[in-house]
Amino acid sequence: MEVVFYETGSGRSPITKFIDEQPIRDQAIIIAVVNAIEQDGLQAKGATFRQLDGKLWEIKIKAPSGGYRLQYVMLSANSMMLLHAFKKKTQKKPLNELAVARKRLAEVL
Repeated sequence: MEVVFYETGSGRSPITKFIDEQPIRDQAIIIAVVNAIEQDGLQAKGATFRQLDGKLWEIKIKAPSGGYRLQYVMLSANSMMLLHAFKKKTQKKPLNELAVARKRLAEVL
């Protein structure tokens, strides 16, 4: 499966920036999961997939310093675009993080 990273109009990738800012061990796990998705698609180990609403989906990843969430949209049967990423800090649903993902979803569709 092809995994594409969302880019702003200036060509910057907020997802890549977010991953680069995480602890090295967490970076390695996130990158390994993305690579596994490219290899095995939605059966990738280390990731849990769930639908948030409509075309917006989420990948849950566990790492040594906590949980991470990557929101994505399927562009085709074999292509997904990662729209947003954040570190899960509380049990509450982070509405501001979801708003960012929804805004980017509207831009790409």
